[in-house]
Amino acid sequence: MLESKLLDMLRCPIDGSRLQLLTNDEVLRINAAIESGNLRDRLDQRIGCPLDAGLLNQQASRVYPVRGGIPSLVADEAVELSERFFDEGSCG
Repeated sequence: MLESKLLDMLRCPIDGSRLQLLTNDEVLRINAAIESGNLRDRLDQRIGCPLDAGLLNQQASRVYPVRGGIPSLVADEAVELSERFFDEGSCG
């Protein structure tokens, strides 16, 4: 999806940390939480479209959506995650 060369250059626009591509399982969990209304963007807006992929910051606190192969590094469009989102048994 994203070339590793491009991925190495991308940084979180909020904290400057490196970004990593989500696994398919992580994308499925995020999309399930989006569909159920449990995740919102940084402006507390409901997210209308599922992610094709996502870029996770190092603190695992926010995901930047990738749709149609294009990453959106707009800070306000980042999906905010709970502190242990990927460790929890259920989404959100």
